[in-house]
Amino acid sequence: MADLPYNVLFLCTGNSARSIIAEAILNKVGAGKFHAYSAGSQPRGQVNPHAIQLLQSLGYDTSGYRSKSWDEFAKAGEPKFDFVFTVCDNAAAEACPVWPGQPMTAHWGIPDPAEAKGTPAEIALAFKDAYRLLNQRIGIFTALPLRSLNQLVLQNRLREIGRMEGSTAKATEKT
Repeated sequence: MADLPYNVLFLCTGNSARSIIAEAILNKVGAGKFHAYSAGSQPRGQVNPHAIQLLQSLGYDTSGYRSKSWDEFAKAGEPKFDFVFTVCDNAAAEACPVWPGQPMTAHWGIPDPAEAKGTPAEIALAFKDAYRLLNQRIGIFTALPLRSLNQLVLQNRLREIGRMEGSTAKATEKT
């Protein structure tokens, strides 16, 4: 593992909701120990307004978030990642770029709140649920004694986090 802070990339297909939320959470709760980024294989071009609204309501500064391609991080001179997590099943099934440094990877799939239908309250609840699941997983991740775990144990712990409550069906078999 690299020296602190650890660089973490959260991947999703559209990079408009789950990966953005995960990036925001880790940058807040892991400040000083982690630096989080997010990207998508087929970015939507804008962050979902419900994700922005939720993050702002929870006190996050959302001014720097944007939907971007994972290609931006595959270029020379970009951060070298220690960890790469997919948060949607589609991104987990795609052929990802080769990330320099051979980061540890895991699939932490959760339902896509951007696909929620119904009343504004039901849609807001889907985003709150996504936030809750990601916040729980990231909290466990940041509490891991990363420097004292060997690679195999650490990889197993990362996979276990992806199998927690709320995991999407495909999450148990990826990475």
